[in-house]
Amino acid sequence: MAKLLEMPKLSPTMEEGQLAVWHRKEGDTVAVDDLLADVETDKATMEFRSFDRGTLLKILVPAGSMVKLGQPVAVIGKPGEDFSSLLGGGAPAPPPANATATAAPQPQASAGQTASTPPASLAPGGRVKASPYVRKLAREHDLNLHTIQGSGPGGRIIARDLSLDARAPAPAAPAPVAPAPTPAPAAVPTPAIAPATPRAATPAGLAAPEARPLSMMRKTIARRLTESKQSVPHFYLTIDVDAGALVSFREQINGEIAAATRKGEEPEKISINDLIVKASAVALRRVPECNAQFSSEAILVHQRVDISVAVAVPEGLVTPVLRDADRKGVLEIGRSIRDLASRARAKKLSPDEMSNGTFSISNLGMFGIDEFAAVINPPEGAILAVGRVRDEPVVKDGAVVPGKKLAFTLSCDHRVIDGAVGARFLAELRSLLERPVQILLGP
Repeated sequence: MAKLLEMPKLSPTMEEGQLAVWHRKEGDTVAVDDLLADVETDKATMEFRSFDRGTLLKILVPAGSMVKLGQPVAVIGKPGEDFSSLLGGGAPAPPPANATATAAPQPQASAGQTASTPPASLAPGGRVKASPYVRKLAREHDLNLHTIQGSGPGGRIIARDLSLDARAPAPAAPAPVAPAPTPAPAAVPTPAIAPATPRAATPAGLAAPEARPLSMMRKTIARRLTESKQSVPHFYLTIDVDAGALVSFREQINGEIAAATRKGEEPEKISINDLIVKASAVALRRVPECNAQFSSEAILVHQRVDISVAVAVPEGLVTPVLRDADRKGVLEIGRSIRDLASRARAKKLSPDEMSNGTFSISNLGMFGIDEFAAVINPPEGAILAVGRVRDEPVVKDGAVVPGKKLAFTLSCDHRVIDGAVGARFLAELRSLLERPVQILLGP
């Protein structure tokens, strides 16, 4: 029997998704677990795989459409099978010829049904036969599903049924003397395509701005960061670190790696950021109160150091998580961050790889930024903002000499971290970075 394929929940926070591309076309044979489409969710691009086997009879939603959770997107069944009943085709049946204005109102019936033979829209126990998407539509339009007759298989209420005047059926008027209406042909439900973004009002003579529709990722960024700034009491602590020893230490390590690399192979390199991530992980072990988050009942001090590393992608920003950063060597950290960043830009990260971090680091040094403050990534309790290594004069042994400086700003959730605790973390971080051999010794 033909059935509707509905948009599944592909991530824990998904409410809707953009159907990016179909990997199957109408008429293709589909097996269980075959890849049907790619769906862009609020987290990443996810694979939509089949839970059924059969032939893809109809694609209801074209690529590029925004689709609500539970909304039908395709029909699967046997080759040549009639699935028009699933789509709710046809026009409402006219009222009986002997209807009068004083007759009790009767719910309209869908095509192929009469008032004397209403479909069984209720399952045993009185539960309405309807998908989650249809139930959501009914709630949004203040419709009572118990008063609506379903035109789907077995009386199932489908989206098309909600287009009837189900809110308050009017009493039937006497039938006018006119030719019987011609039944409308079966119609495919209109795909849920996001409406065009309206242009902003522009004074006469000025060029209108370009309207760029919000992607799923940008919507999520806007929502989460707004919630963070509105609900999390931020405060900021900034330090300047003497980065001369750190830069020299990185050059020494990369020289050792190059010397140990086989001839003809490209040597690996570690970055300043790799050393900062490792130093931060060690500092979090020494000051665990900064590796914590707020809950309504308690402050949760994590026993793991999972650092969320901010990665810029064309659609915005993602934060893949480096697990157990305190237990990894610097070279392994570098490899892991490059892998996570590469897959983030290709939208190949799983939701698990972008959630449940304990502390965040955002580095804009490669963009020439000297210093900035970042917004906390809830539910984490803090985020470290890293600037670029700056060439500056410094005083050593009473003399002004060329030096290197590096600014850090720690954004703290004041419900979790007090000023003195945040200052203690930054002091440990400065000690590690100004004497970088300590980084390799661990907590």
